[in-house]
Amino acid sequence: MIKFDEVHKRFPNGTTAVHDLSLEMPEGQITVLVGSSGCGKTTTLRMINRMVDPTSGTIRLAGKDILESDAADLRRGIGYVIQQSGLFPHRTVLDNVATVPLLLGWGRKKARSRAAELLETVGLAADAGKRYPHQLSGGQQQRVGVARALAADPPVLLMDEPFGAVDPVVRTQLQDELLRLQKDLAKTIVFVTHDIDEAVRLGDRIAVFRTGGHLVQCAEPAELLARPADDFVADFLGAERGLKLLSLSTLAGLPQGPAPEGGRWELALDSARKPLGWRDGDAAADSPLLPVRALRDGDSLLSAVNESIASPAGLVARVDADGVLTGVTARAEIHDHAGEAHISAGAAA
Repeated sequence: MIKFDEVHKRFPNGTTAVHDLSLEMPEGQITVLVGSSGCGKTTTLRMINRMVDPTSGTIRLAGKDILESDAADLRRGIGYVIQQSGLFPHRTVLDNVATVPLLLGWGRKKARSRAAELLETVGLAADAGKRYPHQLSGGQQQRVGVARALAADPPVLLMDEPFGAVDPVVRTQLQDELLRLQKDLAKTIVFVTHDIDEAVRLGDRIAVFRTGGHLVQCAEPAELLARPADDFVADFLGAERGLKLLSLSTLAGLPQGPAPEGGRWELALDSARKPLGWRDGDAAADSPLLPVRALRDGDSLLSAVNESIASPAGLVARVDADGVLTGVTARAEIHDHAGEAHISAGAAA
């Protein structure tokens, strides 16, 4: 666990970046720090690895005051990922990833073996290790940055706007990759972003800061969206916070019935009973199928709302992990559950 106890940071020019911050960041979880520019979230992050030292107060990592540790030793035990990946341009990707293990005294063979393993873990092909950073796309460079941060298997990972410089599609892919890695590795991650949608998607807990380094609220995403502490938090979450709340609920547990047969709309399946599309019974026999996006239990209620509106039959096809049809859920059922979530959020506003 990382624990801030009345931590204050004032810079020599008189600017207060963090104001009497008391905050716990649980072990094995992703704590996301959000807020507008100048609210102190990056300063908070950088105090954890002593790139910035607090003016007053105490920061404890695994129960130990970080000021009692040598700064360089502390940093070698903490992974750090920044927006532009921060890779050494004249070293190969493999040698970039092996940097920290080599600093810790690992043999070159062991360090490079670990680096190759991690490149595969973050979804890069083996031959990527032979390339130089400028030969990779922005998204690939960010994956290398994550691999380098994980190279020495640190218990703590600090991520400062790590996906902010890539396009939205790649950003979503990198978020998916981080969630996949976290499921396997259970690191204590502190993640800085100004994007509330990214915070909701990634965070186990979200800490909202306002200008002057004041922590306004820290809560699980569902709690934050349903019960913002004040107007500032509600405004920061935006008018669509009800929709964001739907993104946290899944289809699991919603009833499903058999796919329709004999009516106007029929769900076409392949030989393995995987959905192919909707067939219009009133159209010519050779008419193309209309698209279907089949959803799994783990998909969000927001995705189900969108698909139920797009579906010509007003039904959402449900499939198992292998993509095989398990049944369909009606639009009315989905909208009823969505309405309950909106009411919950609106009642607390």
